[in-house]
Amino acid sequence: MRLSAYGITTDLPPGWEGRITKRTAPGRAGPPSPSGADDRPGARGTPGEVPSPVAHLANFALPEQRGDFGSGAVDVMGPDHVFLTLFEYGPESVGQALFSDQGIPALQPAMFNPSALQRVIKGQAGCQRFFTTAERAFCLYVVLGSHARATTLVPQAQRTLRATRISPR
Repeated sequence: MRLSAYGITTDLPPGWEGRITKRTAPGRAGPPSPSGADDRPGARGTPGEVPSPVAHLANFALPEQRGDFGSGAVDVMGPDHVFLTLFEYGPESVGQALFSDQGIPALQPAMFNPSALQRVIKGQAGCQRFFTTAERAFCLYVVLGSHARATTLVPQAQRTLRATRISPR
């Protein structure tokens, strides 16, 4: 299944699902318009609050209510599940040292650690990488349902990332 919005396109493998949305500006409720144009009054926020795209990709059913980095989703993960977030930062982040790696990172099982999670959940492991591609700054955050199964789960995540493209704005 092809998923595409806000210059992020991915071809999801069978059994995977995803959403590409824009965060709601502080003080705003509800999703952006289905067309992808966020033309709601006040939806653009003030400087530093402009909503940016966030992609959630998983090999399990994503709950409708999820935080930017997967809260709500990682809570329902089983040991064979993988959750990925591609979180875009603003244009002011391009060129910053934190985002100096170029291109969507390649994943290896050794990159994953239980202490790399936003919130530690027994058995899970995470990996976080910052990068720039197409003059856009991103954080890739990946959670594995089982650290012990990293050699099986990481290749699934890597296949999904290889099928993901980010275009310039």
